Amino acid sequence: MSRRRGESIVPDAEFRSYYGRQIIKSPTWKVPDVPAYLFLGGLAGGSAVMAALADLTGRPELRRTGRVAAAAGAGASVLALVHDLGRPLRFLNMLRVLKPTSPLSVGSWILAPFSGLTAAAAASDLTGLLPGTGRLAGTAAAVLGPAMTTYTAVLLADTAVPGWHEVHRELPFVFAGSAVSSAGGIALLATPTAQAAPARRMAITGSALELAAEHRMLRRAGLAAEAYDTGTPGRLLRASRILTWAGAVAAGAAGRDRRIAAVAGSCLAVAGAAARFGIFEAGRVTARDPRYTVVPQRERANAAVAAPTGADG
Repeated sequence: MSRRRGESIVPDAEFRSYYGRQIIKSPTWKVPDVPAYLFLGGLAGGSAVMAALADLTGRPELRRTGRVAAAAGAGASVLALVHDLGRPLRFLNMLRVLKPTSPLSVGSWILAPFSGLTAAAAASDLTGLLPGTGRLAGTAAAVLGPAMTTYTAVLLADTAVPGWHEVHRELPFVFAGSAVSSAGGIALLATPTAQAAPARRMAITGSALELAAEHRMLRRAGLAAEAYDTGTPGRLLRASRILTWAGAVAAGAAGRDRRIAAVAGSCLAVAGAAARFGIFEAGRVTARDPRYTVVPQRERANAAVAAPTGADG
């Protein structure tokens, strides 16, 4: 019997790893420190942008909510990161050199000035002192805000963990959408409804982006999609999707109803945290099981062998 070009005469081998051991190391990042750091940093970035836009459109209550949320989120994010590192000096050591090729180094240089700027803007708003300086600090923080919402996704995707690396194109969009919807949700909780219209729009827009990006992410994740759909990660992400849908619908229906706005805000804030914890745990699942590392590599190798070359054409 003749054999077609590129077709192997050896049957596919059953997958095994050496003594069933892991091929890559599991992330050493702590729970809940790092998932909280991912969530709070994104929330802070979205809130800083919202505060600057509220300032431009003459909504002082929404501006104050955004500035305080940005400062609190950034400060708590730094504390979570320092706790994970073990000592504050380790965080300061990351600022000694800027390495453009390292997402962790770049992220540290985004987080450090962002935290200071948001703290200055919030302090000015709460005390009424140095309003010009507060506005300048708030504007600078808003410039860094989009990077705050997405750099942690790049940080995860730049690792060898299959569950994160396989979705490196979609993960920043998931994080950005979640950050925007969470920021809108926090604003709906804390802002009078008369000034909360931009927060409602943020909540709905961010939710739509997050849900669409997550759907595309899971379709393109290959074998790793299994880790996102089962066990603890699956439960967390399903809860996040349900809460995101509910929060977006409630935000659209809230109008000037304070109670519905509070429901929307609560749903979206919890959904954002659940999404980060679910994505983080899914990555850890794929790191522990060598199947998620080897099987996609074999599939890519087989596809490369089967693909026609220029010479064959």
